Amino acid sequence: MENKIENSGFLLINKPKDWTSFDVVAKLRGITRIKKIGHAGTLDPMATGLLIVAIGREATKQIDTFKAKEKVYEAEIEFGKTSNTYDAEGEVETRRVILSLACAELAEASKDKVEITLKDFVGQIEQMPPAFSAKKINGVPAYKLARQGKPVELKSATVEIKNIEIIDYTWPKLKLEITCGPGTYIRSIAHDLGQKLETGAILTALKRTKIGEYELKNAKEITDLTLDNWSDFVLNT
Repeated sequence: MENKIENSGFLLINKPKDWTSFDVVAKLRGITRIKKIGHAGTLDPMATGLLIVAIGREATKQIDTFKAKEKVYEAEIEFGKTSNTYDAEGEVETRRVILSLACAELAEASKDKVEITLKDFVGQIEQMPPAFSAKKINGVPAYKLARQGKPVELKSATVEIKNIEIIDYTWPKLKLEITCGPGTYIRSIAHDLGQKLETGAILTALKRTKIGEYELKNAKEITDLTLDNWSDFVLNT
């Protein structure tokens, strides 16, 4: 991307924790006074990191180009717990309770065992989205049905995990760098890893560091943008 003089193009934003991706869009509409704004790739409220935001009609037409790009995440996972949302935002239960191990210690998973198990996730895999997700069932987002206690019947999807590296591991906490294709749910990786290891696991933190060639280190804090300066940071393809 190159800097663009016209007020149409793309902004690289570091999405704050507890903001929805739409919160970022709404804030930028207020700052820029431009209504035609969209984002390329939703981040859950608990997640932080790179969000590419399209400003103006011509830029929003190119959003799908960015959605198709490879993404890199830093994910923090905690073993010994499960959640209905697959992350720390849902109803969390300890694995000890689920397995009726009230009087026993949950066995640790060795780093070697974690590394070997993670290899099962690399490549093209079938992944089941979380029930609490934006996937639609007969036009209704799955999370709305799940919140109402209604049955959620989702279909698995083929996704591509290009690489998984362990950044740090001290039981029960694991930090990973995950490189993946579009449509991947990192929450599902955390949940499925816990299932395979028979320990349970939830996602406790998530940061997107890269989308294609665009990196988080070049992103702006939304709190630093004003009506007078935002256009200085607009980029075009």
